[in-house]
Amino acid sequence: MNYIKSKKYEDHFIKENIMGPNPIKLLEELLEIHPIPQSAIVLDLGCGRGVTSIFLVKEYGLRVFATDLWISATDNQKRFEAMGLTSEQIIPIHADAHALPYSEEFFDAVVSIDSYHYFGCKEEYLGKHLLPLVKQGGYLLFVVPGLKKDIHDNIPHEMLLSWTPDDIETLHDAAYWKRILEATDGIEILSVFEMEGFDECWNDWLLCENEYAISDRKSMNAGAGNYMNFVAMIIRRKEIDRSV
Repeated sequence: MNYIKSKKYEDHFIKENIMGPNPIKLLEELLEIHPIPQSAIVLDLGCGRGVTSIFLVKEYGLRVFATDLWISATDNQKRFEAMGLTSEQIIPIHADAHALPYSEEFFDAVVSIDSYHYFGCKEEYLGKHLLPLVKQGGYLLFVVPGLKKDIHDNIPHEMLLSWTPDDIETLHDAAYWKRILEATDGIEILSVFEMEGFDECWNDWLLCENEYAISDRKSMNAGAGNYMNFVAMIIRRKEIDRSV
C-alpha cells in the first residue's frame, strides 16, 4: 500500500508521538477498506497521544472524541491546538475503557488502533461497555497486534528477548478474535482479517529512539515478526426493528 495520506506527516512528528507500530498507516489501510462517512461522530478509543485522532480529523473530516487512559486530556489538547484543530473538530477525554463517559447511541463509529487488546479480550467487554455507545447501524473498526497462529503453549525464544509471557498474553490470532466477537449479541461481524502493512508499520516504530522501541528491536531483529501480524475487525451494530 502506498499510504498517500500518512506520508503527509513529518517523520519527527510521528517519531515523537507514536507509542507503537505506526498507527496512522494501520488506520489508513483500514479506512481504505471500510471508509467512515465525512462529518461522522467518532470515538477514537485508546488514542494514546492522539496521532490517530488528528489523522481522522485532518484527512477524513470526522468529529473525534480522543479518549485515552494513559495520556492526559490536557496533554492531548495542547497537541491538538498545535496542529490547528479546534474543539468543534476534536475533544480530548481522559477515561478508562470500562467507564466511558458517553451517552448511549452517541457515536456513528468507534475506531481503536493498537489498543483494543488491552481491554477487549474478555467476551463481555464489547456488549457491556462499548456497543451501547454506538448508534444502531453504526460501525466499530479495530486493529490489534496479533499472531499468525496461537503460540502461548510454546512461546518462541525470539519473542521472549523483548517481552514477557504476560506481555504476550494479549496477542491472539484472527480465529480467537472472531470467537470473542461472536459472543456478543446485536452485532454483525463484517470481516476479521490479517492486515498487509505489518513490516512497514513496525519498521517506522523501530526507527524511533523511544525506550520501548529500542527494547522491541531485540525480538524483531531476531525474527519475532515471523509469528506476528495485525488483525483487523470490522463490525456493525445491528438495527433493532422497533415495529415488532
